[in-house]
Amino acid sequence: MASSAGFTEIKAEVDAPAHYQAQDALAEVAGWIEFESRLSVRILLRQLKTLRDSAGWRFLTILPSVSPAAALVWWGLIFIRGALPAAFAVSVGLLTRAIQLQANIEVALVWMAAIFIAMNAIAPIHDALSADLGYRAGSWLHGRLIQSCVNPPGLQHLERPDLAERLERVRTFDLGVEGPPLVTAIPAIGTGFAYNLGGLVQAILLGAYAWWAPPLIAGAWIASHVLLRSSAAWKVHGSEPVVRESRRAGYVYRLAVDAPAAKELRVFGLGRWAVELVAASRRKVVDITLHEQRLRSGPVRWGLLVVAVAHALLFWRLAADAASGRIGLAALVVFAQAAFGASALASSEVDWWFRGVTEPIPSLLDLGEDMARAGSLPNGDRTASGLPASEIRFEDIRFGYAPEQPVLAGVDLVIPAGTSLAIVGANGAGKTTIAKLLCRLYDPTGGAILVDGIDIRQFDIQSWRARIAAIFQDFIRYDMSLRDNVAPLGAPDDEVERALEAAGTGDLATLDTVLSRLHEGGTDLSGGQWQRVALARALCAVQIGAGVVLLDEPTAQLDVRGESEIFNRVLEATRECTTILISHRFSTVRRADRICVLENGRVAELGTHDELMAQRGRYQRMFDLQASRFRADEAEAEFGGSAL
Repeated sequence: MASSAGFTEIKAEVDAPAHYQAQDALAEVAGWIEFESRLSVRILLRQLKTLRDSAGWRFLTILPSVSPAAALVWWGLIFIRGALPAAFAVSVGLLTRAIQLQANIEVALVWMAAIFIAMNAIAPIHDALSADLGYRAGSWLHGRLIQSCVNPPGLQHLERPDLAERLERVRTFDLGVEGPPLVTAIPAIGTGFAYNLGGLVQAILLGAYAWWAPPLIAGAWIASHVLLRSSAAWKVHGSEPVVRESRRAGYVYRLAVDAPAAKELRVFGLGRWAVELVAASRRKVVDITLHEQRLRSGPVRWGLLVVAVAHALLFWRLAADAASGRIGLAALVVFAQAAFGASALASSEVDWWFRGVTEPIPSLLDLGEDMARAGSLPNGDRTASGLPASEIRFEDIRFGYAPEQPVLAGVDLVIPAGTSLAIVGANGAGKTTIAKLLCRLYDPTGGAILVDGIDIRQFDIQSWRARIAAIFQDFIRYDMSLRDNVAPLGAPDDEVERALEAAGTGDLATLDTVLSRLHEGGTDLSGGQWQRVALARALCAVQIGAGVVLLDEPTAQLDVRGESEIFNRVLEATRECTTILISHRFSTVRRADRICVLENGRVAELGTHDELMAQRGRYQRMFDLQASRFRADEAEAEFGGSAL
């Protein structure tokens, strides 16, 4: 009571006409509140603009594309969770008023209990939905990333250094290597948004007390949030040192846990080395983050001062008005709770989750457009069905992966349909580049490749590629069944078995056997066995419609005898096809109808094995050099007494 009397006396003094100094002080306070309110509005508008330009905003705009229904429910639960704390404050006020009036309190208690239960029940439901939405978003973004890589018909977007660097930066965005995955982050983001919205709604609730209360309290917390934001972890999460060390740790971690590197790690005793590298990189990330997270004393002091002054003014007025009877106890309880609840506006944890986790999203989305442009190739409308019927002709073909580094400098070459051609040459001569151009993974910068007189750029790309069965040296080893390795797009079992028989692997395994011991009942293959499976893949493609067979050193892991056997099998199985073999083994290429020697980006020699040997030129010197490496008895056993 004494305290109440004291407040009454203070209020009376303020209202007394004689106390002009108190009125002047109130006028100054009102002016400060108006200034602070305008500043808060400016800060809020600036924050909204920053949000619209941010990575987080772009992420929010894709959620409806990920799952419209889930995104709608997710936002709806955020708004419900944001409104419930203010509703709970009001229900407490209603209960207080009912107690004051000695009225029936059952209704007020039921409302308060219902709101309290809803606050605690909706949170886990929202978290579960958020996790599901995060999983969907991660899958959707990975799908976009995959499409960015596979949709462009060319290869330049995957082999250009700048795009490869950008791809490396974003490919691990949702794997937990450089930050938590979206399935973990979205629940924290949803909860953070709900807290912030709850703080804003409770600040707005103060408007029922006075017009200046919402901007005063909300502005104070927002101002402190802005002042302290410079120490938040999200600012360094995407920095170059953190990304570099995280990527390094992720790479070494994969070395340690993936099977391909297991042998060398053990033989060379690199296990401890791998563990120490991962630990050192992780420590660097933590050290950098902690260093940047240290709160600066200046922003902390200013933030505390702003919050303290704002709340002091509000509670002073609340106390004065409650003491004078302008507001009752129930209203005081509601407004005091709302003032405390508005502190949720200062929650900065959502910054780390929202800003940090979504930072790679714009790069990922923009990368698709840039890769589409880089890997685009003009698509024709002619069908390549049944071609070539006459020939494949290279006319003055020029090409370079960089303008200043030409690889092909005017290749002229004719390959009659139904014949075999072997291409040989030193490393860097352009052999594989010719294969890429023929598959139309790139287009020549000069000249043209003609199929029966038609530029292959006039063909529909998929129609032309359907005519090619190509196996490269770095062929894919699918971690799938033998059937799927031979015919990934499907083929009748008898066709698959015939292709395996032609490749010399008819008794390798059953068609349903998974070619990996990581699967129950699976099996591992040797390098030579894998190469035979890859050749069976090409032969199966021939059986279902391909007319051009391109072999770019696919038998490098076989010995001379094995490669010779395989090539004989290929020639036998593709007698009606146009076959192009790129190899460094002359024991194999000598069996081709013609041999092309590439040198300095041009055709240096062309002819049969006997013709080229008779010329005693580049081919003969390379042949003799390789032949000298084999013992005479091995050569005789392999080739019936011939030199090689």
